[in-house]
Amino acid sequence: MSSKKIVNKRDFLRASVAAGVSVAIARPTMATGPIEADQLQNMTSNAIPISVAERKGRVAKAQQLMQAADIDALVIEPGSALVYFTGVRWWRSERFTGAVIPADGEIAIVTPYFEEPSVRESMTFGDDVRTWNEHENPFALVNGILKDRGLKSGRIGVEETVRHFIVDGLQQAAPDFDIVSGKTVTRGCRMIKSPAEIALMQLASDITMAAYHYVYAHLDKAMLPSDISALMNEVTQRLGGEPGFALVLLNEASAYPHGTSQPQSLKPGGIVLMDCGCSVLDYESDISRTWVFGEPDKKQRKVWNIVKRGQELALATATVGTPAGRIDDVVREYYESEGYGPGYKTPGLPHRTGHGIGMDGHEPVNFVHGEQTLLAPGMCFSNEPGIYLFGEFGVRLEDCLYMTDDGPRLFSELSPSIDKAFG
Repeated sequence: MSSKKIVNKRDFLRASVAAGVSVAIARPTMATGPIEADQLQNMTSNAIPISVAERKGRVAKAQQLMQAADIDALVIEPGSALVYFTGVRWWRSERFTGAVIPADGEIAIVTPYFEEPSVRESMTFGDDVRTWNEHENPFALVNGILKDRGLKSGRIGVEETVRHFIVDGLQQAAPDFDIVSGKTVTRGCRMIKSPAEIALMQLASDITMAAYHYVYAHLDKAMLPSDISALMNEVTQRLGGEPGFALVLLNEASAYPHGTSQPQSLKPGGIVLMDCGCSVLDYESDISRTWVFGEPDKKQRKVWNIVKRGQELALATATVGTPAGRIDDVVREYYESEGYGPGYKTPGLPHRTGHGIGMDGHEPVNFVHGEQTLLAPGMCFSNEPGIYLFGEFGVRLEDCLYMTDDGPRLFSELSPSIDKAFG
C-alpha cells in the first residue's frame, strides 16, 4: 500500500487543518546510529488544539442525530465525551457534574456550587451553568433545563458510560421522560474523526515510534520489563507526548496478551513484545512491536511471519463499506489455514483483531467477529493480530489506521521483519 503524502511545512499543515483538508504530519527522520538523549526534542510545539468552532460543530451534529432518533436531550458526565463536546475537563465522583445537550437550543452545565469557578475555567463556549448545594438534588436542575428548553416530556439519551446512579436520579427527577441509550448519537459523532483529530493522532503515533527507536537502540541484557517501560515513558515525555501505557512482555510472558506476574528479564534469544501509546492534546496512539533480543530461531521467525501476513490481510480487507467484523474473520481464517485456532482458541489468536481508537485508547467499534458496522471514511482502528503459544511465546504486531475514500491509511508503517522490527 502506498504511503500517504508527507507534508514538510508546519504552516501548510496548520492552514490545511483549518480548511478541513486531511493531511499528515511529517514523521521525524531517524539518525542512522543510536539516538542519544540530547537529540530528543519536543515534537508537539506546533500541535493544533481542537477549535471552539469544531466543538460547536460536534454539538450541532449531535443535535441533528438526536432529532433523527427522536431523542430530546443528551446527558453526559465527565470523561472523554464531555471533553469532546464541551472542552470541560473534570473527574467522576459521587457529586454529579455533567452537560445537557438539548436537541434544539443551547447546551447547559450542571455542577456543585463550589465547583463552578473551576468548571468554568475549561468551558470553551456556552454560559448556562446551573449549580446545586450539597443538600439539593442535581437532577432536578436537569429537569429544569429541559423545561426551559420547552420540554415537558420525551426521551433523554444518556452517553453509554454514564453511571447507574445518574440514570436513576434522572428517572426520579424527570418522571415524564423516558431514559434511553444515547450511543447512536455519541458514536455517530465520535466514530468519524475530523482532519484535526487525525492530525493529532498522527503526531501521537509519530512520538510513540520515535520513542520506540530510542528504546530499541538502548536495550541491554538483564534489563527488567519495568526498566524498559520506565525508559519508554521517559522518552515519550521528553518528545512531548503524555505517556499512556508501556506494556513490556519478555520471553514466556509474551505468550499471554497482557502478560504474567512471573519475573522475566531481557536475555539473548528471548522475545520482546512491547505495546505502547501516548496522547497529544487528548488523542491517542497505540503501537505494538515484537522482535527477538539477538538471533530469532526458526519457530519464532515462522510465527512472526504468519502474524505479519495476518496484519497485511487485515489492512487489505479494510475497505469502505466492509462490515468491521469481516476484517477479524479474514485474519482468523488465514491463521486457521496455518494450523492455529480454530476461532479464538490457542495456540492462535484469542483476542479481536482490532479496536476503535481516538480520544480513548479503546472506542467503538471493533474488528471482531459478528460486528456489522460498515467501515466509513474517518473511522480509526488498531490493526493488531497476534498468535500466542501458552507456555512458550507470543507475537503481536499493531499499527493504527484511519479510513479514507480510497481505503485505509496507516498512522505508522508496518514492522518490516523480525530482524528489523523498526526498519
